[in-house]
Amino acid sequence: MESSTMICNGWSWGVSSFQLPLRRRRDGLKMAADGVSFLSSLSSRASSMVNGGNEYKISLNFRVQASHSHRANSSAIAMNRDFPQNTDLPRYYSKKEKKPFPVPILELRRAARQRIKDAKGKPKKPVPPPRNGMLVRSLIPVAYEVMNARITLINNLKRLLKVVPVLACKHCNEIHVGSVGHPFRSCQGIRSDTRNGMHDWTKATVEDVFFPMEAFHLFDRLGKRIAHQERFSIPRVPALVELCVQAGVDLPDLPTKRRRKPVIRIGRSEIIDANEDDLPDPKPDRFKKPILAEIPDSDVIPPSTPEETAQLSEDTLEAWDTMRQGAHKLMRRYGVRVCGYCPELHVGPSGHKAQNCGAFKHQQRNGQHGWQTAVLDDLIPPRYVWHVPESSPVLQRELRNFYGQAPAVVELCVQGGAEVPDRYKPTMRLDIGIPTSLKEAEMVV
Repeated sequence: MESSTMICNGWSWGVSSFQLPLRRRRDGLKMAADGVSFLSSLSSRASSMVNGGNEYKISLNFRVQASHSHRANSSAIAMNRDFPQNTDLPRYYSKKEKKPFPVPILELRRAARQRIKDAKGKPKKPVPPPRNGMLVRSLIPVAYEVMNARITLINNLKRLLKVVPVLACKHCNEIHVGSVGHPFRSCQGIRSDTRNGMHDWTKATVEDVFFPMEAFHLFDRLGKRIAHQERFSIPRVPALVELCVQAGVDLPDLPTKRRRKPVIRIGRSEIIDANEDDLPDPKPDRFKKPILAEIPDSDVIPPSTPEETAQLSEDTLEAWDTMRQGAHKLMRRYGVRVCGYCPELHVGPSGHKAQNCGAFKHQQRNGQHGWQTAVLDDLIPPRYVWHVPESSPVLQRELRNFYGQAPAVVELCVQGGAEVPDRYKPTMRLDIGIPTSLKEAEMVV
């Protein structure tokens, strides 16, 4: 069987040729011609197909019927795409469930046993930074980039909120990007049963769109763990700012200890600082960059033209992606912990000892947190909201299954005129047609 390749509007189609019977009967030739014409029509319609998944394979079976024999011929069509067509949102865990570990505990134990086995009989390796108290020099520019991207994002959101309406519920933490709130009965706030789950909308702020997760500020990230009695004497700052400070960003109002020599470990949890008196005076850090300043609310100037709004939305999306990608790089080397029962965060090698967890069955743990490794969405919550399609700016309750969702920042920028990034299209369901009536929706299989 010979094979051929067709390229149509950026799609690569690998099509295997048909095997015709040796005895070319009239009816066999007719069926084969019908199969070839079907393939040609299918390739002509490839441009009208929606963006597919990573790889879709469609098997087309044709039977070429002759007088004395039946032969089945097949052709395979492969389509390569970087992102899937439609994906579900991350699973929502109720307050009675514990968050799963990013890596299963069995795999962690297996990897620990393997490390002990590989290190047996070999000289002990020096502890790498940042575990030895030193900074990872290659990540200092990334920390400054994340810090400035965060401030740029906040300043741009303040300007966009002047022209793009965003609503927030008065009784729960749900928000909606649009002039009219969605009609879905999903409110779980105070006295929601009296309102039958309906939301009570009001004007949203920047903190509703970009929620600031807070954490304790550590003067020494390798020092003693924060005790329960110290929880009110230690300042709390945005967790992303604390991560950048520990990664090398110097802020005058958040002093932190910088070491120039690796620490000396005298025990599993005991360390002493090396003597730095023999070192020369420190030189100015070449990685240090100026930190941007947040715009006060009274000095916010909204964009004046639609073109300026669209450009501002594109810059906001770029700052959002830069911040998330940089924070993900920092989290690979600098430990960030999250409670498995509540949203409490701690930036450091181990969690604090403050007994302020009020999640499900906290009495059994005496209020202590169940620390585990955090993921990016724990540090920077995406705050998924309903995507409002251009065809129907007002959402309908009966068509809820046809609507997609996107992070609040992304949806705000899209309604401001920015182009939808490819990585957010699967959850926004842009390729799904919205029925015009309830009768049409009931006919969908």
